[in-house]
Parts: sequence; C-alpha cells; structure tokens
Amino acid sequence: MKVKYWILLLIAGNIIVNAQINTAEKSITGKQYTDQQLEEKFFNSTPQAALNNYIQTLSSAKEKGDKRQAALAHIGIATLNHYTGKYAETARTFSHYLYETDYMNESEQNFLKLGLANAYIETHKMDSAYTLIQHGLQTSRKNKNEYSYHQYLSLLGFYHLQLKKYGPAADNLLQCRKFFFIPGNGTSRNENYTLLNLGKSYAGLKEKEKAVECFARIDSLVLKTDYIYPELKEAYIYLIGFYKENGNREKQWYYVDRFLEIDRVLDAQFRDIYRELPGKYDVPELRQEEEAAVNDLKNRKNLFYIVLSLLVISHLLFMNFYFRYKKTGKKYRKIAQDLIQSVHQNKRSWEPKTEMISEDFSEQNREAEDHKTARTVSEDIAQAVLKELEIFEDKEQFLNKGITLGSLAKKVKTNSRYLSEIINTYKGKNFATYLNDLRIDYAINRLANDKKFRSYKIPFIAEELGYNNEQAFTLAFKKRTGTPLSIYLKEIENINSV
Repeated sequence: MKVKYWILLLIAGNIIVNAQINTAEKSITGKQYTDQQLEEKFFNSTPQAALNNYIQTLSSAKEKGDKRQAALAHIGIATLNHYTGKYAETARTFSHYLYETDYMNESEQNFLKLGLANAYIETHKMDSAYTLIQHGLQTSRKNKNEYSYHQYLSLLGFYHLQLKKYGPAADNLLQCRKFFFIPGNGTSRNENYTLLNLGKSYAGLKEKEKAVECFARIDSLVLKTDYIYPELKEAYIYLIGFYKENGNREKQWYYVDRFLEIDRVLDAQFRDIYRELPGKYDVPELRQEEEAAVNDLKNRKNLFYIVLSLLVISHLLFMNFYFRYKKTGKKYRKIAQDLIQSVHQNKRSWEPKTEMISEDFSEQNREAEDHKTARTVSEDIAQAVLKELEIFEDKEQFLNKGITLGSLAKKVKTNSRYLSEIINTYKGKNFATYLNDLRIDYAINRLANDKKFRSYKIPFIAEELGYNNEQAFTLAFKKRTGTPLSIYLKEIENINSV
C-alpha cells in the first residue's frame, strides 16, 4: 500500500483555506482529525493544486514563524517526492518530523509512521519497515483502534508482497478487504489499494482468476468514484494481458481504452510535477531546519556526555572511597581483635600507632634525655618521684578529673619542671600523652572485661575516665590504639556473642 500525495492534501488544503479566512492557527491547533478523516477530506484536489498549496503554506508559515504549519507543508511535498521516486528524500523528511520534533499530533505521527514504513519498503530497508509496522499493529491493538490496525495490516501485506511472500500477503489483505468494504469502515483509497495488492498477490500465486476479479472490481470503483492513482495502470496492464491470452478481444480492447484514459488523466495531473517541484520547492530550506535540529541534538549529546562523565567520575571516587573504607575497616577490626586478645591473655602485645619508632632512634633519644636529666635532676630525686608515680598509677588516681602537671607535681612532692623532665626521660612521652595513655590502657582492659561498664553511654564512660567530654576521649583512644572506639566495642560484642 503506497502512501499517496492525496493524504496530505487534507492537511495543506485546510491550512490554506483557513489561512485565507485568518483562522489558520485555529485549524492547525484547535482540531485534530482521526486517521480516517485525514483520508476523506481532500480527494478532489489535483497534484498541481496540491503543490501550489504547499508552496503557499510554506511561505505563509515562514512569515509567521509557524514551525508546525511549515512542517505540514514539507510533509506534503515529501509525499509528492515519493510519487516521483525520491523515496530516500521522503524517508528523510518523514523521519525528521517523526523523531526530531514535538509538535505533530497523534494522527499526524501515525500518518508519518505509515509513510516512513512505506518509504523504507521502497528503499529496501525491510527490517526498519517491519519494526514500524509491528509497533503500529501492537499499539493500535492495545488502543482498540480497528481502523489503524487494518491500515498497518494492509501495509504488512504490501511488505510481504515486496518480499514475494505472496501467501502471507494475501492472508493479510483478505482481512483488510473484509474490514474496509464494510460501509463506513474504509475510504476509496483503502478499498483500491487493498484490492490492488491483493490482486498482485494472487497473480504471484498464479491464481489468475482471483487476480482478475480484484482488478476488475477496481475498475468498477474507479468508474464510481473517479479515484485515480498511478499504480492503477498495473491493474489494467494485467487485465489486458489476461484477456489477450484468453482470446477475449472485446474485454481486451475495453481495458485498453480504460488504460489509455487513465494514463491521459494521470499524465495531465502529474506532467508538471516533475518539472516544477525542484524549482518551486527549495530543499535547502528544510535542510537548514534539519541542521538546526541536528545541532540541537549534538548539544544535547554533549550535555549528556558531560553529565555521564561526571557520574562516572563520581562513581569512581565513590568506589575508591568505598574500597578504602572497607580496607581501613578491616585493618581497624584486626587491631581491635588483637587488643582484645592481649587483654584476655593479660599482656600488651599491641603497638600504639603513634609510637612506632625505630629502636635505634628511641635509644638515641633516651640517651640524650638521660644526659639532659642528669644535669638537672639527681638520680635520688628521680627515683623518689618515680615511686610516687607508681603509687599514682596503682591507685588509679589518673581517673580523677582536673589533673594537671602542676597538681600532679605537688602530689608526688616535686616541681612541674622536674616532673616533666622525669616523665619525658623515664616514660618516653610528655605529660599529656602519659596521662592519656594511662586512662586509655585502663579503658581497654575494663571495657573488655566489664559488661556493665561497657553498656554505659560514651559520655558517661569518658567522664568515668576523667575526660571533660566524649570527643577528647574518642580522639585519645584512636591515637593510642590505632582503631576507633566504636569498632573496639563492636568487636568485643562480636567475640562475646560467639
């Protein structure tokens, strides 16, 4: 079934008529025709009149900046191009307005799909045509649109006919004949093309009598409706050959006369189309519009690629963070497990992260500090202070709040400078680290062994350990152990639950 120029005459014709009475916009946007109405409105227009209407419509649309009105004119001209054999040009125009614009209504989109599928068949892009046809069949079946369904079914018959699959073609077209010949269901175009392609299918199957029946009925329809189209000549050529072969001179010459009459009418209608269409219709104008659409599409693609790149980068960063987090979490859990094990074995086998210093460096540092202390604090005083510190540690007085270097110096009966140097020399750390380490070591052991203490909230535990706030406690814990307090507590619960 070929999509002919007459289908678009309705669109362009109505645009021009309404433009003349200053109601073009209302005609375009205010009323939507059904698929069947699109075919019933315009059969009296000739191709020459149609071309003139399209050109006038295009000029008017350009002045008004009306893209949709211009689109309808372009589509009409593309339909005339289809007749002149420029199927690729027709397909390009139909594809542009179907897929790259958003101002065609549903019936017009359906028309474009039918026309595009037909152009694909003519240019032997059978897979693309079949995809459109199947989609149309499924959509119309879903929407319970019998007319649209049989339009696509008729086109499927034409598709099979072009592939020389005459049996499936005849099956499809018989269903269409049954539907379109019910009064009110079909148009002259539906009836004619269904019979034409059905007759050609029968001819392919060598069922000549059935083919002749279809073609003879077409002649009756033409006499009744004056609906004439280019492929009509194929029916008369077959009838002439059939009756010549059978020796029926009367019918042979009858159909010869009918053929010549049809040929004369078609020649009169289309003689000027071949000559005037290229001159009157400036194809580059449409190409400029298409190029603008292509540029817009490129810009959208560029934006898409930018967004996609950002998403990929974000995803990679997230994955990197995630794997680092997993790796770090695994390391933290291992440290916590070692801590718990050392507590249960009554030994301290773990090494604080901040104190991983080489023995040589530590020894050199110790010697330097010893030399310094020897010059400021006597050994007797140092030992006395160390004994006081031992009492301080054994009685867990480091858990008291508000301990300062000055208050502890007074408690161990020395001054702040001496105490600081002794802690630096003999403990290998400054006063703040010394105090924090005592508290954290205590916390490590008690949390592992005291379920009740472990059940307390962190702020309360921090206060029990002598800290002024939760943050100071958790930071000191992480610095001393190399693992967060939360993971240490979680690993204790995991081990105890086994």
